[in-house]
Amino acid sequence: MIYVNARFLSQPTTGVQRYSQEISLALAKLAPTIRFVAPANIIHPELARELNVEVIGSRTGHAWEQLDLPAFLRKQGSPLLVNLANTAPLSYRNKICTLHDVAFERFPQSFSWKFRLAYQLTTPWTVKTSRKVMTVSEFSKKEICEIYKTAPDKVVVIPNAVSDAFCPSGQVPAERYLLAVSSINQQKNFHGLIDAFSQLTQNSHKLYIVGSLNRNFADPGLLRKIENDPRIKLLGRVSDAELVDLYSGAEAFIYPSFYEGFGLPPLEAQACGCPVIAANAASLPEVCQGSALYCDPYDPRDIARSIEQLISNPELARSLKEQGFANITRYSWTASAKNLLAAIGELQ
Repeated sequence: MIYVNARFLSQPTTGVQRYSQEISLALAKLAPTIRFVAPANIIHPELARELNVEVIGSRTGHAWEQLDLPAFLRKQGSPLLVNLANTAPLSYRNKICTLHDVAFERFPQSFSWKFRLAYQLTTPWTVKTSRKVMTVSEFSKKEICEIYKTAPDKVVVIPNAVSDAFCPSGQVPAERYLLAVSSINQQKNFHGLIDAFSQLTQNSHKLYIVGSLNRNFADPGLLRKIENDPRIKLLGRVSDAELVDLYSGAEAFIYPSFYEGFGLPPLEAQACGCPVIAANAASLPEVCQGSALYCDPYDPRDIARSIEQLISNPELARSLKEQGFANITRYSWTASAKNLLAAIGELQ
């Protein structure tokens, strides 16, 4: 029997949770005997029903994961546990863990000291005590092997993909806008994006930002910068349907992040027919390859030049749109789930 740690169903959906949700749905179709277990505070009940989740234990959060979950598994004979969302029970060894990136090591200033300390203390042990480590890109695999002195054959790349819900909606926007989507913290480089936006020589576009400030991510000056420019709209969290419309109506999607283990939003934008400007950093050239216009995330002037180049050149925009549609075909949740099952098979 194989169990999946579905604590991610008790968490708001960011990139890590979306990965966990989508690959779990694909796993459930390919291997119906896999069992999903979660704490009681589930906030995605429809997904939980689709995965036939079993609620166990009386605790929630980290306490559930570190105490209730391993206690339950030991009563089941200590089966293999698959963890998809960066954390795992530290005392349980028959497990696979997923580490999406090591941003807390490379960009510690992006995180609160409590969040950073917790991950810096637990992650090395999680990696060491897992039978295999999954990650989402060759870039992240290299980072994990380097930082945690892990053998390359222990780390398996299981990439993200795009949900079928992301496709052009035909949305006709009321105004011309550029779009950025991400958790809002220093690593994502919203400061650089806003500085670049202020340097544009034309005022024909607004800048829409989708994402919410997270207490674990420290960036107190960013909100003030956003509020000081009436052309910038901070939309907060939106539904998937709203996000599809936003991607579909945008003239460009901009992703100037300093550091990404994968970077799913550019693929979502491409699936909706939106041309992408991405940073030439970390995993993004690996994920987008030739389908994006690249910029130097450390140079707001270069970000601004890339934006102006794209919005002033319809032929470039059309070409990037077509290349984006081609790029997303390289990724599939079903293919990723099959690769995960193959990795599990090597352990049995």
